[in-house]
Amino acid sequence: MAASILMITMGTRQSMGLYVGPLNTDTGLGIVSISLAMAIGQFVWGAAQPIAGAFADKYGPRPVLLYGLLILVLGTAVTPFVSSQMGLILTMGLLTAIGSGACSFSVLLGAAAQRMPATARGAASGIINAGGSFGQFVFAPIIGKLIQWVGWMGTMWSMAAVALLAIPLLNRLTSDTHAPTAVATTPEGGLKKVVSDAMRNPSYLLLHLGFFTCGFHIAFLVTHLPTEVGLCGLSPTVASWSLALIGLANIVGSLIAGSCVNLYRSKYVLAVMYGSRAVLIALYLVAPKTEWTFYAFAVGLGLTWLATVPPTAALVGKLFGIRYLATLFGLTLLSHQIGGFLGAYLGGLVFDAQGDYHWMWWADIALSAMAALVNLPIKEAPIQKLQAA
Repeated sequence: MAASILMITMGTRQSMGLYVGPLNTDTGLGIVSISLAMAIGQFVWGAAQPIAGAFADKYGPRPVLLYGLLILVLGTAVTPFVSSQMGLILTMGLLTAIGSGACSFSVLLGAAAQRMPATARGAASGIINAGGSFGQFVFAPIIGKLIQWVGWMGTMWSMAAVALLAIPLLNRLTSDTHAPTAVATTPEGGLKKVVSDAMRNPSYLLLHLGFFTCGFHIAFLVTHLPTEVGLCGLSPTVASWSLALIGLANIVGSLIAGSCVNLYRSKYVLAVMYGSRAVLIALYLVAPKTEWTFYAFAVGLGLTWLATVPPTAALVGKLFGIRYLATLFGLTLLSHQIGGFLGAYLGGLVFDAQGDYHWMWWADIALSAMAALVNLPIKEAPIQKLQAA
């Protein structure tokens, strides 16, 4: 059920870049203004993660997920009625981001981790993550076609209706009160002490730095890949199928990453993933810009896309235990989305100034290489005084 909920929330969210062109045509707001609203959405989605995680750690996941879904539906449904930058920031930048953030990784992975033994958590996180990727695979081409058939406004309303379908899934996810639960003791000093200690831990901060780069990379591509496809003289269908292929490949990547968590040190898994992105982008830059180049690029990206989530969550759990995993991993996701804000917004600024994304691609290569390196010094052994699993 957690994977199904993430399929709906992430599927709609990871396809937002498909709205940029038609929204700009209808409203005349400009790429920079739309990019800013989406960039704020990237940041707010991340900022919602530790807050939602803390509420879930205290009150349980059910109310957090329910209110999150309702806010997501509201934000998506009212977006077509706004025509100003501030209106777009309120709807796409705040409401939809808060709603989808409350129904995302920190709450779902935290809830799952507390309901199963340690040996199953890696595989479970991979499966849940694959659900979000499957949503991108399913929704990207559907949204692309709907925009052509009924316009971006009708598509937004359709996605709001689809989000309502997650409420029955929520009921099934949280109704099984007899499911076995992993033992998670409360560390001395509670949540405040754990967060304070974590923010002084070098390994945790290095993990944040690497995940920051992941957010920059993903948000830039989600927001601007459709425009990049258009610059190459290809149809919007190529963009929607490229996003779909990223999601499909990430299903495989997520399952592999979840399995690798129990076989190899998570920091090495992350280093390989980030390093491969630098190589892949460099190959893209020298390749001919055909539809098959974009499809191959999408598959390569998809293998590591959000497959970084299982080893990152596993590292947080190894360092600090699972009692406050939703909160601590939520803070890591906040770093991810600070990078996401910069990736989405700077992409718009560079495009507006240069007419292409050349410098963004090179920045992406440099950051990916840096992320691969900063994961290597992480001390993966559990910190015993904070161990809670």
